[in-house]
Amino acid sequence: MTLEDLGQRGHGFVSIVGAGPGPVDLMTLRALDRLRRAEVVVHDRLITPEVLAQAPENALRVYVGKALGNHAVPQEGIHALLIEHARRGLRVVRLKGGDPYVFGRGGEEVQALQAAAIPFEVVPGVTAASGCSAAAGIPLTHRELAGSCVFLPGHLADDTASHDWQALARPGQTRVFYMGVQRLPQIAEQLIAHGLPPDTPAAIVRDGTRSTQTVLATGLRDLVARAAAYGPHPGLLIIGETVQLSPDFNNLR
Repeated sequence: MTLEDLGQRGHGFVSIVGAGPGPVDLMTLRALDRLRRAEVVVHDRLITPEVLAQAPENALRVYVGKALGNHAVPQEGIHALLIEHARRGLRVVRLKGGDPYVFGRGGEEVQALQAAAIPFEVVPGVTAASGCSAAAGIPLTHRELAGSCVFLPGHLADDTASHDWQALARPGQTRVFYMGVQRLPQIAEQLIAHGLPPDTPAAIVRDGTRSTQTVLATGLRDLVARAAAYGPHPGLLIIGETVQLSPDFNNLR
């Protein structure tokens, strides 16, 4: 059933849309199409003004952003908003940075919509790991340096007992920590304690793919010493041998 079919029959519909890492031109064509036809846009904190401007002027915009320790709307409240507007027969876009299914809670929202019998779709987006790493010149995989890549939440460091740090310390892989900048010292401590060489290339990419992007890339232990204090700008932590391919590696100022 198409969006047009649903609209003609008076049913609401939810599109859970990945907006990518920031710039409008890194959105997919489908994501832009859904946003430009939205009647309600429920959006996150990291959505740029340029992306949000793609929605119709008369579309209702609802901010539900999350920052560390500060959630504008609890996750259950977001579920309720999506269901409420869809039941009113509206085209709802749940707009998320990156990809909805990569640390975006898209799976939880899909479960809520399914339980409420609300028709929906998921529109994938360029996730921060691939977008920011490409913008920083860091391949996620490389035949000679990294045969695998693992995406990890930064809060992994909060519960060190329940994770296999020894496996994460093994060579030949790229480790990407979402929102890992604040916990960089703890992450580095665990990896080094479990066998990762302290001089393993590592990088912090802030505002990746945006005009304000900054990259700090050096050995892991040195990165801990040089990293700026955690701040409001989103940052991605990448650890692995492919970081040495970045033009910013050891280009410290």
